Amino acid sequence: MKVHLDCFPCFYRQAVIAARLGTKDAALQEALLTGVADEIKATDFSRSPAYSTTFLHRKIRQILGRDPFEEIKAEYNRIALGLYPELSARVRESADPLWTACRLAIAGNIIDFGIFTSVDIAGTIDRALHHPLTIDEYPLFKEALARHEDILYLLDNAGEIVFDRILIEALLEAGKRVAVVAKGSPVLNDATMEDAREAGLTGITEVIDNGSDCIGTILEMTSLGFNRAFAGARLVISKGQGNFETLWDTPPQLLAVPPEGDRRLFFLFQSKCDVVAAALGLARGSMLLLSAETLFKGL
Repeated sequence: MKVHLDCFPCFYRQAVIAARLGTKDAALQEALLTGVADEIKATDFSRSPAYSTTFLHRKIRQILGRDPFEEIKAEYNRIALGLYPELSARVRESADPLWTACRLAIAGNIIDFGIFTSVDIAGTIDRALHHPLTIDEYPLFKEALARHEDILYLLDNAGEIVFDRILIEALLEAGKRVAVVAKGSPVLNDATMEDAREAGLTGITEVIDNGSDCIGTILEMTSLGFNRAFAGARLVISKGQGNFETLWDTPPQLLAVPPEGDRRLFFLFQSKCDVVAAALGLARGSMLLLSAETLFKGL
Protein backbone atom coordinates (compact mmCIF):
# COMPACT_ATOMS: atom_id res chain seq x y z
CA MET A 1 0.00 0.00 0.00
CA LYS A 2 1.93 2.99 -1.30
CA VAL A 3 1.18 6.69 -1.72
CA HIS A 4 -0.63 7.42 -4.98
CA LEU A 5 -1.09 10.72 -6.83
CA ASP A 6 -4.72 10.69 -5.77
CA CYS A 7 -3.64 10.81 -2.11
CA PHE A 8 -2.57 14.45 -2.41
CA PRO A 9 -6.06 16.00 -2.61
CA CYS A 10 -6.91 13.92 0.47
CA PHE A 11 -3.87 15.25 2.32
CA TYR A 12 -5.07 18.80 1.77
CA ARG A 13 -8.67 17.86 2.56
CA GLN A 14 -7.54 16.46 5.91
CA ALA A 15 -5.76 19.75 6.60
CA VAL A 16 -8.93 21.69 5.74
CA ILE A 17 -11.05 19.48 8.01
CA ALA A 18 -8.55 19.94 10.85
CA ALA A 19 -8.41 23.71 10.30
CA ARG A 20 -12.19 24.06 10.51
CA LEU A 21 -12.45 21.83 13.58
CA GLY A 22 -9.43 23.34 15.32
CA THR A 23 -10.05 27.08 15.11
CA LYS A 24 -12.46 29.79 14.00
CA ASP A 25 -9.54 32.16 13.44
CA ALA A 26 -9.33 32.65 9.65
CA ALA A 27 -5.72 33.78 9.82
CA LEU A 28 -4.72 30.68 11.76
CA GLN A 29 -6.64 28.49 9.32
CA GLU A 30 -4.71 30.07 6.46
CA ALA A 31 -1.43 29.62 8.32
CA LEU A 32 -2.24 25.95 8.81
CA LEU A 33 -2.96 25.31 5.14
CA THR A 34 0.25 26.99 4.03
CA GLY A 35 2.21 25.53 6.93
CA VAL A 36 1.55 21.90 5.99
CA ALA A 37 2.92 22.39 2.48
CA ASP A 38 6.44 21.32 3.43
CA GLU A 39 5.16 18.10 5.01
CA ILE A 40 3.17 17.29 1.89
CA LYS A 41 6.14 18.11 -0.36
CA ALA A 42 8.25 15.65 1.68
CA THR A 43 5.82 12.75 1.07
CA ASP A 44 7.61 9.41 0.75
CA PHE A 45 6.07 7.60 -2.23
CA SER A 46 7.56 4.31 -1.07
CA ARG A 47 5.48 4.27 2.13
CA SER A 48 1.79 4.02 2.96
CA PRO A 49 -0.48 7.09 2.88
CA ALA A 50 -0.95 6.73 6.65
CA TYR A 51 2.81 7.07 7.16
CA SER A 52 2.77 10.43 5.37
CA THR A 53 -0.33 11.73 7.12
CA THR A 54 1.26 10.98 10.49
CA PHE A 55 3.76 13.80 9.82
CA LEU A 56 1.03 15.98 8.35
CA HIS A 57 -1.04 15.77 11.54
CA ARG A 58 1.96 16.38 13.77
CA LYS A 59 2.46 19.63 11.90
CA ILE A 60 -1.25 20.49 12.18
CA ARG A 61 -1.21 20.06 15.97
CA GLN A 62 2.00 22.10 16.20
CA ILE A 63 0.49 25.00 14.26
CA LEU A 64 -2.81 24.95 16.16
CA GLY A 65 -1.23 24.28 19.54
CA ARG A 66 -3.97 21.73 20.28
CA ASP A 67 -5.70 18.58 19.08
CA PRO A 68 -8.36 19.75 16.60
CA PHE A 69 -10.29 16.48 16.83
CA GLU A 70 -10.71 16.42 20.62
CA GLU A 71 -14.32 17.65 20.69
CA ILE A 72 -15.62 15.63 17.76
CA LYS A 73 -14.05 12.47 19.20
CA ALA A 74 -15.87 12.99 22.49
CA GLU A 75 -19.10 13.74 20.60
CA TYR A 76 -18.98 10.49 18.63
CA ASN A 77 -18.05 8.49 21.71
CA ARG A 78 -21.30 9.81 23.23
CA ILE A 79 -23.31 9.09 20.06
CA ALA A 80 -22.00 5.53 19.87
CA LEU A 81 -22.60 4.94 23.59
CA GLY A 82 -26.21 5.99 22.98
CA LEU A 83 -26.48 3.17 20.42
CA TYR A 84 -24.68 0.65 22.61
CA PRO A 85 -27.66 -0.81 24.57
CA GLU A 86 -29.64 -1.61 21.40
CA LEU A 87 -26.64 -2.98 19.50
CA SER A 88 -25.49 -5.07 22.45
CA ALA A 89 -29.00 -6.54 22.72
CA ARG A 90 -28.89 -7.44 19.01
CA VAL A 91 -25.73 -9.42 19.63
CA ARG A 92 -27.12 -11.24 22.67
CA GLU A 93 -30.29 -12.18 20.77
CA SER A 94 -28.44 -13.26 17.62
CA ALA A 95 -28.23 -16.88 16.52
CA ASP A 96 -24.47 -16.30 16.18
CA PRO A 97 -23.45 -13.47 18.53
CA LEU A 98 -19.85 -13.43 17.35
CA TRP A 99 -20.92 -13.10 13.69
CA THR A 100 -23.20 -10.18 14.55
CA ALA A 101 -20.55 -8.52 16.70
CA CYS A 102 -17.98 -8.76 13.87
CA ARG A 103 -20.42 -7.15 11.45
CA LEU A 104 -21.16 -4.32 13.87
CA ALA A 105 -17.45 -3.72 14.47
CA ILE A 106 -16.93 -3.37 10.71
CA ALA A 107 -19.95 -1.04 10.49
CA GLY A 108 -18.39 1.18 13.17
CA ASN A 109 -15.37 1.75 10.95
CA ILE A 110 -17.46 4.31 9.01
CA ILE A 111 -16.73 6.83 11.81
CA ASP A 112 -13.63 8.48 10.34
CA PHE A 113 -13.23 12.25 10.21
CA GLY A 114 -9.95 12.08 8.37
CA ILE A 115 -12.05 11.08 5.36
CA PHE A 116 -15.66 12.08 6.00
CA THR A 117 -17.27 15.21 7.42
CA SER A 118 -20.50 13.33 8.24
CA VAL A 119 -21.39 9.64 8.50
CA ASP A 120 -24.51 7.49 8.05
CA ILE A 121 -24.17 5.16 11.03
CA ALA A 122 -27.67 3.67 10.83
CA GLY A 123 -27.39 2.93 7.11
CA THR A 124 -23.98 1.35 7.54
CA ILE A 125 -25.22 -0.87 10.37
CA ASP A 126 -28.09 -2.05 8.19
CA ARG A 127 -25.74 -2.82 5.30
CA ALA A 128 -23.31 -4.71 7.55
CA LEU A 129 -26.03 -6.88 9.08
CA HIS A 130 -28.16 -7.56 6.01
CA HIS A 131 -25.76 -7.69 3.07
CA PRO A 132 -22.72 -9.87 2.31
CA LEU A 133 -19.25 -8.60 3.09
CA THR A 134 -17.10 -8.11 0.01
CA ILE A 135 -14.47 -10.37 1.59
CA ASP A 136 -15.76 -12.57 4.40
CA GLU A 137 -13.32 -14.94 6.07
CA TYR A 138 -15.46 -15.44 9.14
CA PRO A 139 -15.07 -19.26 9.01
CA LEU A 140 -11.28 -18.87 9.05
CA PHE A 141 -11.61 -16.33 11.88
CA LYS A 142 -13.68 -18.76 13.96
CA GLU A 143 -11.15 -21.51 13.28
CA ALA A 144 -8.36 -19.25 14.57
CA LEU A 145 -10.40 -18.41 17.66
CA ALA A 146 -10.80 -22.10 18.40
CA ARG A 147 -7.01 -22.48 18.53
CA HIS A 148 -5.98 -19.30 20.37
CA GLU A 149 -7.06 -18.02 23.76
CA ASP A 150 -5.25 -14.66 23.80
CA ILE A 151 -6.08 -11.84 21.40
CA LEU A 152 -4.39 -8.51 20.72
CA TYR A 153 -6.97 -6.03 19.42
CA LEU A 154 -5.69 -2.91 17.62
CA LEU A 155 -8.19 -0.05 17.91
CA ASP A 156 -8.85 2.52 15.21
CA ASN A 157 -11.10 5.54 15.78
CA ALA A 158 -13.02 7.17 18.61
CA GLY A 159 -16.75 6.46 18.43
CA GLU A 160 -15.95 3.33 16.47
CA ILE A 161 -14.42 1.85 19.61
CA VAL A 162 -17.88 1.45 21.17
CA PHE A 163 -18.63 -0.94 18.29
CA ASP A 164 -15.29 -2.62 19.06
CA ARG A 165 -16.40 -2.95 22.67
CA ILE A 166 -19.36 -5.03 21.50
CA LEU A 167 -17.07 -7.44 19.64
CA ILE A 168 -14.59 -7.52 22.53
CA GLU A 169 -17.40 -8.38 24.93
CA ALA A 170 -18.47 -11.22 22.63
CA LEU A 171 -14.89 -12.52 22.62
CA LEU A 172 -14.70 -12.28 26.42
CA GLU A 173 -18.05 -14.09 26.67
CA ALA A 174 -16.53 -16.84 24.54
CA GLY A 175 -13.79 -17.25 27.16
CA LYS A 176 -11.01 -15.38 25.34
CA ARG A 177 -8.51 -13.00 26.90
CA VAL A 178 -8.31 -9.71 25.02
CA ALA A 179 -5.66 -7.01 25.30
CA VAL A 180 -6.77 -3.80 23.58
CA VAL A 181 -4.33 -1.30 22.05
CA ALA A 182 -4.99 2.45 21.86
CA LYS A 183 -2.75 5.20 20.48
CA GLY A 184 -0.08 6.63 22.75
CA SER A 185 -1.15 10.22 22.06
CA PRO A 186 -3.69 12.06 19.89
CA VAL A 187 -3.56 11.86 16.12
CA LEU A 188 -6.52 12.62 13.86
CA ASN A 189 -9.61 10.97 15.45
CA ASP A 190 -7.76 7.79 16.42
CA ALA A 191 -8.65 6.28 19.79
CA THR A 192 -6.40 7.07 22.75
CA MET A 193 -6.50 5.73 26.30
CA GLU A 194 -8.90 8.54 27.21
CA ASP A 195 -11.30 7.40 24.47
CA ALA A 196 -11.00 3.83 25.72
CA ARG A 197 -12.04 5.02 29.18
CA GLU A 198 -14.96 7.02 27.77
CA ALA A 199 -16.14 3.99 25.77
CA GLY A 200 -16.02 1.72 28.82
CA LEU A 201 -13.22 -0.51 27.55
CA THR A 202 -10.92 -0.03 30.53
CA GLY A 203 -13.64 -1.44 32.79
CA ILE A 204 -13.92 -4.77 30.96
CA THR A 205 -10.44 -5.75 29.79
CA GLU A 206 -6.77 -4.79 29.68
CA VAL A 207 -6.02 -1.67 27.62
CA ILE A 208 -2.50 -0.63 26.70
CA ASP A 209 -1.16 2.07 24.40
CA ASN A 210 1.32 1.68 21.58
CA GLY A 211 3.47 4.63 22.62
CA SER A 212 2.96 6.34 19.28
CA ASP A 213 1.09 9.20 17.62
CA CYS A 214 1.23 7.46 14.25
CA ILE A 215 -1.82 6.81 12.13
CA GLY A 216 -2.20 3.05 11.96
CA THR A 217 0.49 0.79 13.39
CA ILE A 218 4.03 1.57 12.23
CA LEU A 219 6.23 -0.87 14.14
CA GLU A 220 9.39 1.24 13.76
CA MET A 221 7.60 4.11 15.55
CA THR A 222 5.78 2.23 18.31
CA SER A 223 7.11 1.58 21.81
CA LEU A 224 9.32 -1.33 22.80
CA GLY A 225 6.61 -2.55 25.18
CA PHE A 226 3.99 -2.61 22.44
CA ASN A 227 6.39 -4.20 19.95
CA ARG A 228 7.03 -7.01 22.40
CA ALA A 229 3.31 -7.53 22.91
CA PHE A 230 2.74 -7.51 19.15
CA ALA A 231 5.61 -9.93 18.49
CA GLY A 232 4.26 -12.34 21.10
CA ALA A 233 0.63 -12.21 20.01
CA ARG A 234 -0.64 -15.34 18.28
CA LEU A 235 -3.97 -13.81 17.21
CA VAL A 236 -4.26 -10.15 16.23
CA ILE A 237 -7.40 -8.27 15.23
CA SER A 238 -6.54 -5.11 13.30
CA LYS A 239 -9.39 -2.60 13.07
CA GLY A 240 -9.63 0.12 10.50
CA GLN A 241 -8.11 1.32 7.27
CA GLY A 242 -5.08 3.03 8.85
CA ASN A 243 -3.96 -0.14 10.62
CA PHE A 244 -4.56 -2.07 7.42
CA GLU A 245 -2.48 0.35 5.31
CA THR A 246 0.48 0.36 7.64
CA LEU A 247 0.52 -3.35 8.45
CA TRP A 248 0.19 -4.17 4.75
CA ASP A 249 3.28 -1.96 4.36
CA THR A 250 5.11 -4.17 6.90
CA PRO A 251 7.24 -7.04 5.53
CA PRO A 252 5.38 -10.36 6.01
CA GLN A 253 8.35 -11.86 7.85
CA LEU A 254 7.91 -9.23 10.59
CA LEU A 255 4.24 -10.08 10.87
CA ALA A 256 5.05 -13.82 10.90
CA VAL A 257 1.89 -14.65 9.01
CA PRO A 258 1.42 -18.25 7.85
CA PRO A 259 3.23 -20.19 6.57
CA GLU A 260 6.16 -18.26 8.09
CA GLY A 261 4.85 -18.49 11.64
CA ASP A 262 2.01 -19.60 13.86
CA ARG A 263 0.23 -16.24 13.90
CA ARG A 264 -3.19 -15.26 12.68
CA LEU A 265 -3.83 -11.63 11.79
CA PHE A 266 -7.26 -10.46 10.70
CA PHE A 267 -8.24 -7.09 9.26
CA LEU A 268 -11.75 -5.75 9.93
CA PHE A 269 -12.43 -2.53 8.04
CA GLN A 270 -14.09 -0.67 5.20
CA SER A 271 -12.19 0.50 2.12
CA LYS A 272 -13.18 4.13 2.50
CA CYS A 273 -11.03 5.76 -0.16
CA ASP A 274 -10.49 5.17 -3.86
CA VAL A 275 -6.75 4.53 -3.49
CA VAL A 276 -7.15 1.72 -0.95
CA ALA A 277 -10.08 0.24 -2.86
CA ALA A 278 -8.13 0.29 -6.13
CA ALA A 279 -5.08 -1.29 -4.49
CA LEU A 280 -7.31 -4.15 -3.35
CA GLY A 281 -9.15 -4.35 -6.66
CA LEU A 282 -12.44 -3.68 -4.88
CA ALA A 283 -15.17 -1.06 -4.91
CA ARG A 284 -14.96 1.89 -2.56
CA GLY A 285 -17.03 1.21 0.55
CA SER A 286 -16.31 -2.53 0.53
CA MET A 287 -16.60 -4.21 3.93
CA LEU A 288 -13.94 -6.77 4.74
CA LEU A 289 -13.07 -9.46 7.25
CA LEU A 290 -9.74 -10.41 5.70
CA SER A 291 -6.87 -12.58 6.90
CA ALA A 292 -3.26 -11.49 6.41
CA GLU A 293 -2.59 -14.94 4.97
CA THR A 294 -5.02 -14.27 2.12
CA LEU A 295 -3.75 -10.71 1.68
CA PHE A 296 -0.12 -11.70 1.25
CA LYS A 297 -0.99 -14.57 -1.06
CA GLY A 298 -2.92 -12.09 -3.23
CA LEU A 299 -6.66 -11.56 -3.22
